[in-house]
Amino acid sequence: MARKGWNLIPYIAIIAVIGVLVLQQTGSIPHDSVGGSMVIAAAFLAAILVVAVYEALTQRRGVLGWIVNILVSFAALFVIAPLGGMIVALLFSTGTSLAKSGDGVMSLALAVTMLIVLFGTWGALQIVNRWR
Repeated sequence: MARKGWNLIPYIAIIAVIGVLVLQQTGSIPHDSVGGSMVIAAAFLAAILVVAVYEALTQRRGVLGWIVNILVSFAALFVIAPLGGMIVALLFSTGTSLAKSGDGVMSLALAVTMLIVLFGTWGALQIVNRWR
């Protein structure tokens, strides 16, 4: 259980969503190459690492706990990101790709996908905490 005053997951989520939206609005995510997917993946990876480190710090984990948190976060990312992306693509699909449909739709899709990934990772860490 997190110490009092240390429940920062909503703030981490807000900062991660703002970060991915800034990447989108500044044109740092190219729409016509694999580089766009790589930038989005790097943003998701950075966000889940923050969640893993935050959970390890608040729970005062040892070295093995940090390693487990990072591995569980990676595993959750590789399971949840494709599922979240598929759900978002189905919800926001306009008959064309999300990247070509417009900045508003793409930004909303990125924000929702980031939230799905972050809270999915947090949920995976909570499941592992029950086993500890």
